[in-house]
Amino acid sequence: MTGFQTLLYKEVLRFWKVAMQTVSAPILTAMLYLLIFGHVLANRVQVYPEVRYTAFLVPGLVMMSVLQNAFANSSSSLIQSKITGNLVFVLLPPLSHWELFGAYVLAAAVRGVMVGAGVFVITAWFVHPTFVAPWWIVIFALLGAGMLGTMGLIAGIWADKFDQLAAFQNFLIMPATFLSGVFYSIHSLPPFWRAVSRFNPFFYMIDGFRYGFFGQSDVNPLTSFSIVAVFFLLLAGFAIRMLKSGYKLRY
Repeated sequence: MTGFQTLLYKEVLRFWKVAMQTVSAPILTAMLYLLIFGHVLANRVQVYPEVRYTAFLVPGLVMMSVLQNAFANSSSSLIQSKITGNLVFVLLPPLSHWELFGAYVLAAAVRGVMVGAGVFVITAWFVHPTFVAPWWIVIFALLGAGMLGTMGLIAGIWADKFDQLAAFQNFLIMPATFLSGVFYSIHSLPPFWRAVSRFNPFFYMIDGFRYGFFGQSDVNPLTSFSIVAVFFLLLAGFAIRMLKSGYKLRY
């Protein structure tokens, strides 16, 4: 396990050395969302009974930060290593595909959860937090971070340049995140778009995570957990297969 531990340490240290950019900046962005949307819509939108809109926003913003930063960590690490040519130093040691997968995804989850915790701590100054089902909060945070870390790993392996990675993030990750119920409940949507939202796995991550705070959600948390777990296992299997075959890694 020495190789795994070393790679994990390297990946965590990589984002921690520039924490102002990788941790502080996303927290500030989430705060701006809360201040702007919370101020504009606080007295105009009622999503759940006895839950203020500002309080409703907080879990969505926390989970959005977790997902986006977990994806950014693993994807940016791989594409930078490929472009600068130092990926060879990761491939030369006798690391198995399981160790590579575990180190990259776990480091991505650490960054995602760290940013999400920072967002939650800051927003707690504005909204008194409630914890109806804290285990669901932990489960969906870790599962979501792992899933997006895996997606980042797949994107980093597939992409050959930053433009391709940016396209993956801008045309897939960002729309799926913003259209997942971060700022609204899908019950406020027309029937067609409500049905479309149910095909978005990000919706189930955020909805299940929000259930842990309020005990209310658009979908049963067990259903959300099952769907997210299946997606994670499918993505993990695909990513491990890519690593094992050396796809776009060993030329």
